[in-house]
Amino acid sequence: LVDLIDEILTKKAQPPVLENNRNLLERQIKALSKDYGFSAATLIFKDEQLVVGKPGEELSPFKRQHYVAGPTTEDSGYLTLIVYFPNQEQALFDLRKNVFLVVGLLVMLFGTILKYIFDWILSRPIQAMVATADELTNGNTDLRFDENRADEFGHLAQFINQALDAVVSHQQALVASREALAEEKERMEVTLHSITDAVITTDVNCHIQFMNPVAEHLTGWSNKDAMDRQIEEVVQLVQESTAEPLVSPLTRTLETGRTEKISGHGAIIRHTGESIAVEAISAPMRDSADRVIGVVLVLQDVSENRVLTRQLSHQASHDALTGLFNRPKFEEELNRVLQETQSQGGQHAVCYLDLDQFKVVNDTCGHMAGDELLRQLSVQMRSALRDEDILARLGGDEFGILFVDCSLAEARNTAERIRELVKAFSFVWGKNTFRIGVSIGVVVMDEHMASLAEILSAADLACYTAKDMGRNRIHIYEPSDKEMSQRHGEMRWATNLVQAMQENRFMLYRQPIAGLQNNTRDTDHWEVLLRLQDPYGHIVKPDDFIGAAERYDLMSQIDRWVLRTTFETLSNESLWPRSNGNSRRIGINLSGASLGDEGLSDYIRQLCDEFSLSLDEICFEITETVAISNLAQANLFISEMRSLGSHFALDDFGSGLSSFGYLKNLPVDYIKIDGGFVVDMMNDSLDQAMVESIANIGHIMDISVIAEWVEDEATLQALTRLGVDYAQGHHVGYPVLIESITEEALRH
Repeated sequence: LVDLIDEILTKKAQPPVLENNRNLLERQIKALSKDYGFSAATLIFKDEQLVVGKPGEELSPFKRQHYVAGPTTEDSGYLTLIVYFPNQEQALFDLRKNVFLVVGLLVMLFGTILKYIFDWILSRPIQAMVATADELTNGNTDLRFDENRADEFGHLAQFINQALDAVVSHQQALVASREALAEEKERMEVTLHSITDAVITTDVNCHIQFMNPVAEHLTGWSNKDAMDRQIEEVVQLVQESTAEPLVSPLTRTLETGRTEKISGHGAIIRHTGESIAVEAISAPMRDSADRVIGVVLVLQDVSENRVLTRQLSHQASHDALTGLFNRPKFEEELNRVLQETQSQGGQHAVCYLDLDQFKVVNDTCGHMAGDELLRQLSVQMRSALRDEDILARLGGDEFGILFVDCSLAEARNTAERIRELVKAFSFVWGKNTFRIGVSIGVVVMDEHMASLAEILSAADLACYTAKDMGRNRIHIYEPSDKEMSQRHGEMRWATNLVQAMQENRFMLYRQPIAGLQNNTRDTDHWEVLLRLQDPYGHIVKPDDFIGAAERYDLMSQIDRWVLRTTFETLSNESLWPRSNGNSRRIGINLSGASLGDEGLSDYIRQLCDEFSLSLDEICFEITETVAISNLAQANLFISEMRSLGSHFALDDFGSGLSSFGYLKNLPVDYIKIDGGFVVDMMNDSLDQAMVESIANIGHIMDISVIAEWVEDEATLQALTRLGVDYAQGHHVGYPVLIESITEEALRH
């Protein structure tokens, strides 16, 4: 339109430009309005204006200016063109409205058709399925959808029915699981309610989730009140003796993920403030992924056990008559102080006290009077001591005192006060009044003392010396006392041994010797062991009196007693039966003095005739050192007895310096390896090599080998592997009285 007007105005720019071309412009504008859809147009050129159509407010104007170049400058200027189009939004709205009306009518028509089709094809089966679903929802789980249709509804019904079957099966399993879980929970609760220990469970934040009735009683909290509280608020654990707080094992379990126990002797502070001794243990609770989801804490009331334990501990360490420490506890305290002294230095003193004339009270008024005297004297002596000093009754009328951190002068002064106190003490029993005394031995204990045995031996020796010097006095131990002690000790034993033979207080035991190899198990081997019963009924081992018997030439007499008693017992099958019909071989020890006894061979023959025994059952045992010291006599005796059928064993083999060399000159049937090599052979390779070498040499010389001091199964197995023929020791069998053999001992 602009271009057309520009062309007209350019060619015919004679003013008035618009007026002169009105008709042409109107025709052209109207023609273009049809092509472009505008309703009116306004042309403005300088003072002229041409309006074509009817511009209105409802129309949308579009304005444009165009410069028209006329023939002259006056004819040139800007032409303003305003074109009015119908309102686009309104037109679009009208168009949409018409379209929507048409579409709506079509949809309504199509919907009416579809409704008719759906009513026949879809609505009825869907309504049937909805009705079935309603029945299923109301609990009729046996009802199912119709699967007989050949269309998609039939397939859908089949799929839904399968899903329903699975759901119903799952629900039934779930119901069964719930019932089983309920039963299990009930059993668990019954169990937790019936057990005697307190059980508390918490979550991972230590909040209480459950307490059984025992836990309620023990803590003083009800399960309801304790629920969701922190465990430390309900369970306050403390050290029983000091009441200091203890770390709960539950806390440690959460840190470590392991079962934990309370450390030390613990107690729980109840809600009421009462303290109860408990043992506590906690364990983690885990889920299926092994994650800790909580902790169970078990508390056991051990109040009665602790009281009983303390009572037993007191009884085990105290004398029942006087309430003082007994000998084991006194020795324990001595050993403790000795170790501290050896490591830290210091000086202490030990006293050994033996009452004088105490036997007079017992013999005159009986043991009840003697017991009362001991009780009263123990109170008197305790009053003369410091709090840190330890007084103990060592047995009978003997007492011990440990002066802690005490000089010899102080210990002597205190001992003198005790002596004076006992001397001045007057004991009244009925119409009888007794005065007694006390002999006291004192020994200094410092870092130079090597062992507990040395201290006790020195104290006992000092006390004995005080008695030997006239009784009712104090003697301070000196190293020179040892020789005197040996002489006096052996003299006492000589007297006691003679008295023991007169009173028939010697006793024989027998200990089994087990065959380790297949070819050494067809004979029952035993060794006869000598013991002595002292006047108080205590059993004394040979090591304590053999030295005195040898010094005072009593061994031959003792050996003959052993031989007669053994032969007499062997002759009685009811006292010493054979097991499973096996033959017997009985080992009897002979001393060096007996080897030199010219009449011993005849005495043994006489015993064989008297008790109708064969010497084939007898194996005489001679120690290696005795045999070497009396080699000529030993060979003569061995040859004579072997000719009569007896056997010989060389005892304690390996303890001498020339064992293997002398072995060639001693016609023995057995060698017994010294127990010192056997007892620690599992820990000492040198000892094991020694045992193996002795076994090898013995087998080369066709001599059976016996190992002594076999104390455990590992040693027994090792000896079997090394080829040792026999074993003897506590692991094989303990010594029993020669008159009281058992079937169990025979099986060894």
